[in-house]
Amino acid sequence: MGRQPDAVDGLSPRDEAMLAVERRSWPAPGPKERAIREELGISPTRYYQLLNALLDDPRALAHDPVTVNRLRRVRDNRRARR
Repeated sequence: MGRQPDAVDGLSPRDEAMLAVERRSWPAPGPKERAIREELGISPTRYYQLLNALLDDPRALAHDPVTVNRLRRVRDNRRARR
């Protein structure tokens, strides 16, 4: 997934940027999707695919446990409703 082995905590700069996007508060989906395209240079669909995989990475949990645990809870709740 484009991980760079020389990253200090094992996460690539893109992974760290994705977690930073998720830490922000978004009033609506539009601005977040724009930020994903402009800051990360990927589509929102690809972003969410990568984010889902990142949530299962123990390095992400070590890097930002509050954000990762919050997103895991959201994901688990959505899965439980299906």
